[in-house]
Amino acid sequence: MQEGSGCVAELKDVKGIGPKSLSLLNKIGINTIEDLVTHYPFRYDILERNDLTKIEDGEKIIIDGKVESVPILMRFKQGLNKMNFRLVTQSGVVGVSIFNRAFLKNQLSVGTGITVIGKLDKSKNVITASEIKMDLLSNSVKIEPVYHCTSGLTNKNMSTYINMALLMYGKTIPDYIPEEYIEKYNFLNKKTSLNVIHNPSTADKLKEVTIRLKYEELFEFMFKINYLKQLNKIKNNGLERVIDHAEIEKFMKKIPFDLTNDQKKAVDEIITDLEAPHRMNRLLQGDVGSGKTIVSFIGMYANYLSGYQSALMAPTEILATQHYNNLVEFLKGTKVKVALLTGSTPKKEKTEIYNGLKEGSIHMVIGTHALIQDEVDYYNLGLVITDEQHRFGVHQRANLQNKGKTPDVLYMSATPIPRTYALTIFGDMDVSTIKERPKGRQKIDTVVKKTSEIKEVLELMYKELKEGHQVYVIAPLIEESENSDLTTVNELKDQMKLAFKDLYKIDIVHGKMAGGAKDIIMEQFKENKVQILISTTVVEVGVDVPNATTMVIFDADRFGLSTLHQLRGRVGRGTSKSQCILISDSDTERLKIMEREDDGFIISEEDFKLRGHGDLFGTKQSGDMSFKIASIKNDYKILLQAKKDSKEYLLNKETDQDELKIKLIHSISTKES
Repeated sequence: MQEGSGCVAELKDVKGIGPKSLSLLNKIGINTIEDLVTHYPFRYDILERNDLTKIEDGEKIIIDGKVESVPILMRFKQGLNKMNFRLVTQSGVVGVSIFNRAFLKNQLSVGTGITVIGKLDKSKNVITASEIKMDLLSNSVKIEPVYHCTSGLTNKNMSTYINMALLMYGKTIPDYIPEEYIEKYNFLNKKTSLNVIHNPSTADKLKEVTIRLKYEELFEFMFKINYLKQLNKIKNNGLERVIDHAEIEKFMKKIPFDLTNDQKKAVDEIITDLEAPHRMNRLLQGDVGSGKTIVSFIGMYANYLSGYQSALMAPTEILATQHYNNLVEFLKGTKVKVALLTGSTPKKEKTEIYNGLKEGSIHMVIGTHALIQDEVDYYNLGLVITDEQHRFGVHQRANLQNKGKTPDVLYMSATPIPRTYALTIFGDMDVSTIKERPKGRQKIDTVVKKTSEIKEVLELMYKELKEGHQVYVIAPLIEESENSDLTTVNELKDQMKLAFKDLYKIDIVHGKMAGGAKDIIMEQFKENKVQILISTTVVEVGVDVPNATTMVIFDADRFGLSTLHQLRGRVGRGTSKSQCILISDSDTERLKIMEREDDGFIISEEDFKLRGHGDLFGTKQSGDMSFKIASIKNDYKILLQAKKDSKEYLLNKETDQDELKIKLIHSISTKES
């Protein structure tokens, strides 16, 4: 470590930071000196010296010169004041006026060199200044940092506090890059890098230290990820299992279709994990309809053969019920007892399930959040599976895992995650990926239409409805807003009723509805009692309706590509040809990707490039993703290098006594505990 083992001084010790400033800094998450000096500028203003003769009337001007006359101060009512003086510049003399800067009067003595920023009134030859800097531009260009602040805390305050902290405690700020990599990449030391990023003299120097500080942040993050992964591998905290592989083979032969090679590989990886002495921590990801669920069922059966219970948590009752029905069908002819536990399970039945889980007579349970209620106790929970894991909070997933002693954990996601994203948020997991489509899975024809082509869209819908098929119609909003002209579910219902009269049953479903009411309508749609279902993205993850062949999405430009792909995956689940129609008058070039591509992994990569990691799931999964200076999207190459280097450093036994390595491991252990 380059600059000491850590700063022992406190924020209040920095000269100039009083109780009020301290409170304001705390308000924006700055609680330590390290927080302060790593509060990086979010942008820079380039101050370039102008020439009076080349500036048009009313344009912004940045000019340096010397004060030629004693400033005249005029005071008005309500505490307002104005100061006037003359400034000698290389291109002539100009008047300067500035409001409410009376405190500068004594500093603006004749002959003082200053820089003035403001607007030029050519007819009066006067600059109305917004800012006066008490020094000349040393170069023709000055790069000024701009910080995120809060009311009562100015950019100048922030810059002053940061530079004072660097002056007083710069040598004590820890450097998280090992010596060998500092030398390898010829990085500047931490203190110098921080001084440059807060006070850059040139764009090249700024770029150099920015790369260095990004690398440091990503190195520290990837060290944590690699350490946690290694820790899980070396811990003998897995459950002891003896799995009868012949029984699994027999079970798999009963499945009425052949597994794809990707599915077989995923099954092998999961069973290997179940038999290993360490706890499984695996993500099973696959495109829409790729057959993840059957893979998880085989894992549950292997877990049952070794004498343990399994729990699968789904985000909705209707999806949980679908999984339950499918699992019961797959387990026909076995002695496995399966239960379904949701919020709407009758009280008497719930009590029976609670008892069965506690006594061990129930071997597998599928449900919703009901699985993590306090009343639920398990006899020997050995495998925990969360379906559409990103729809559950971190604590909900942890609560289910904590129901067992050290159950193996399998997460499932139908939102294909770009390699860039998986590398970070799922970096401490093993990942099984199913890319192959099951046989018979058809490509869904996708087309982008303008609002003016709605008649053509309605005709396409009518054609499918006449053939006895069903249609999904998606809107981005539930109800009208004064600030939005987006199509709402209620508006669409009126439009559809106008178009199709009483020929077909139309209903709506959205996220604000009570779960029970939503499930009733979804069930009616599944049973073809409703032919046109108007919805928000609540159907993005839902039941299989093989008879639904058309997906129409209004205001499609408002959705991410990954979400559009998920919605499109609701159709094409039967034998009939299916279609997806994207209606939008803007951003149609982006939407053309959906016409060309039907591979969710390619689409998610495109989505990542366009929108970054934050929007892929609509919510951040972990505080670890909040980087101060690095960006997973923009700094992928640095991330890959940091991942490689941090893993190399972690596994190097010769560095085990390094002060930095000990510090990094200690900080991770403290956070994890």
